[in-house]
Amino acid sequence: MRTTVEIPDALYRELKSKAAGEKRSVKEIILRGVELELRPRSKKRARRVTFPLIPSKKPGTLDIDNAKIYELISFP
Repeated sequence: MRTTVEIPDALYRELKSKAAGEKRSVKEIILRGVELELRPRSKKRARRVTFPLIPSKKPGTLDIDNAKIYELISFP
């Protein structure tokens, strides 16, 4: 199907430059963009949380309270 879309001059120049750099046509890049926009969105993965590590003299044991935490970790 044929359609008309108005693209600002500066944006079109950037698009045309990108197409030339990738050795593709402007049409291919536009169609790729439309396909990506219409593709169902995948669920974002939950980011793994990493906690600050506090060295221990006796690994496997934990004897710490809030006061000790504030001594070891700087809080804003």
